[in-house]
Order: sequence, then structure tokens, then C-alpha cells
Amino acid sequence: MRVMITGIDGYLGWPLALRLGALGHTVGGIDTMFRRQWVKDVGSCSATPILTMPQRMQLYSEFVGNRLAFWQSDLTNYQEVLKIYGEFKPDAIVYLGEQPSAPYSMIDAEQAISTQSNNILGTLATLWAMHRVCPKAHLLKLGTMGEYGTPHCDIPEGRFPKGSYWSQLTADGTMGTTHQDLSNLIFPRCAGSWYHLTKVHDSYNVEFACRAWNLRSTDVMQGPVYGTRTEELKNEDRMATRLDFDEAFGTIINRFCVQAVLGIPLTVYGAGGQTRGYLPLEDSIRCMVLALEHPPQLGEYRTFNQFDRTYTILHLANEVVAAANELGITVEIGAHENPRIEAEHHYYNPDSSGLRAIGYHPIACMRSVLKEMIKDILPHETRLQNYADAVAPKTKWR
Repeated sequence: MRVMITGIDGYLGWPLALRLGALGHTVGGIDTMFRRQWVKDVGSCSATPILTMPQRMQLYSEFVGNRLAFWQSDLTNYQEVLKIYGEFKPDAIVYLGEQPSAPYSMIDAEQAISTQSNNILGTLATLWAMHRVCPKAHLLKLGTMGEYGTPHCDIPEGRFPKGSYWSQLTADGTMGTTHQDLSNLIFPRCAGSWYHLTKVHDSYNVEFACRAWNLRSTDVMQGPVYGTRTEELKNEDRMATRLDFDEAFGTIINRFCVQAVLGIPLTVYGAGGQTRGYLPLEDSIRCMVLALEHPPQLGEYRTFNQFDRTYTILHLANEVVAAANELGITVEIGAHENPRIEAEHHYYNPDSSGLRAIGYHPIACMRSVLKEMIKDILPHETRLQNYADAVAPKTKWR
């Protein structure tokens, strides 16, 4: 396949490029390189040192044996995107090129507006470019489980499943006899930030494009990812992908592991009962490759909920404490007022059968991944102490 990865310089984009290249696919990439600047803007850095993009391109050629086609370009510029897709002629597009942080989008009006314009308009430009120059390509679009929120019911994969009905209670409180069929309607979204709302808009735009233009797409509702290594990254530190730990761009487990190394009490927000689905970096890459290898039909919009299993925040904190203790590091769990607007105790039961049906089987042990992460962070402890202030939550949702 010829696979275009937008956001190729990112946490997921770089290891995915290496995996696809190792499998013999021809890989191209687009990136504005904004992510590096955004992290600097919040006073932080990548915990694991990363190469420049020219250095990465050279390393890719050494590892894969083929050249990595790369364009530094703004994904919201439709004419540029149209030209690039026309030149590369992708069989698949993995769309990762968005501002990925909920806290960053909540800082102020400037960040909220830039997040929405970057994310929504970039996806829209890609949809139009696909329609014009590569209508048979498969769009694998990275969404987020955060689109759904935490409703008081089971969460299906994107749409209500067959056999779903809505029944109205009568005045005396008994179930009415009128049943409305909900099958195949898009499941309601309840996003929790300006960032998450961009993903909701993306989902509706992509679904409409599939109906209107007969495009094909897989919308990946992914839970937070953690880890420093994939198969390609295990034996070569120069290949390292970025690992953010600040309050804006550091996903929770990655942030906890850096805090453990720096001796900072783990920042558990509120009661710590918030429950989400998580998966290791290696599993995230495996899942995306599986989705590419099993594309939907033309005109089909499908959704995969992509995670290994669900955990509460407090459970994650305790797992990091246990992993650190096994490495001789003492870690405390801190108590922080929750800066977000979210339920801290709630029902949470999302379906994730779609990926398992095409071959995904979780193989990683969380404890072993956490210990591997901590070992990878430890050599950089002195440098990271200079950025310790970036960890504390500063952005208030209200």
C-alpha cells in the first residue's frame, strides 16, 4: 500500500511510519511541525530526546531501505493538500495531524479557536482532496473515546447496534407500547472540551462524506495511549518517539511515569474514580495496521473503539507506584482539586469488539510496560528536573 500519514512527526505518527515501512509499504508524511512548538509554549519538552525531522528521514532510510516522502505543510491549506495527495496517490490516509490536547484547547480563546480551526478545517480539506484526487483511498481517522463522554449506558462502536429501541414511559410509569427503532443511528456524543468537540465535528463530517461521495473511512475512537517502545523502537534509542509529560500534552500514564522519576506526587484529579479505556503504544500501532489491512467498503463509515481495557485514574496511579517500587523508587500519590468538568464516579462500559473481530489480541502487561517506561525516563532525570513546573495542573475548565 501507499500510505500517507498526517502528523507523522507525532507520538503515534513516527512509530506507525516505521512499522508500515518495515512491513514493505510505501510511506509518505505531512506535518506542520507545530507540536514541537506547542510543547515549548507550555514550558515543556519531550521526556525522551527526539531527532529533527531531517535526521528522522535519514534514519528511516537506513532502517527501512526506502526513502520517506515528507512534506512540511499546513493541513488546512486545501490547495497544498490537494497537490500533495495528487502527487503521492495514497491508497490509505492515516489522519493524525491534529492538535491533541484537551487542556491546551481550554487555556483561553486563542487556543480554543486555533484548536477548532486547525482540527476541523484540516479534516475537511482532506475530505475534499480525497473526493477530487483519491476517492477510493481508505481514510483512517483518529478520533477519541472522549467524544462519547460518560453516559449512563453502554457505549456502542459509533452507532446504535441492531435491535436498539427507544420506548417512552406512560403517565403511570409503565413502559409504553410505542417503540422507535434506533438501529444504525449515530450514538450521541457528549464531549468534555473544545478539543473533544473538534473530534465530534470531524466524525459527522467524515460520515457525511462517506454518504455523499462514496468515500470509505474508519473512525478510530482511541483511549489514552501509554508507553515508550514498539518493536521497531526497542533496540535503537535514536528512533525514539516523543513522550510528553506536561499538564497539556502529557497523557495521564506517561505523565505519572515522569512524575515518579522526578519525585513529584502523582497528580490524581479529584476522587480518582474517572474511568477510561487505555492501551499501550505497541497495541495502538498494531490496531491501526490491522484496520489498514482490513479496509471498509466504498461508501462505508465504520467506527472502532480502540482500547485494551478500562481503568480508574486511582488504579493507574497505584500501578505506577507498584512498578516504580519494583525498581527501587518510592512514589507518593497526590490529591489535586479537579480542574476539569467531569464525573468522578460513573458507569462506563464501552464496546470494543470490532478490532478484536479482525485480529486484535492485547499482548502487553501494563506493569511491564510501566517499568520499561520508567527505565527509559531515568537517564534523563537531571534534564527533566528543569521542566518539573510544567507538570502541575494550571488550566481550569470553569
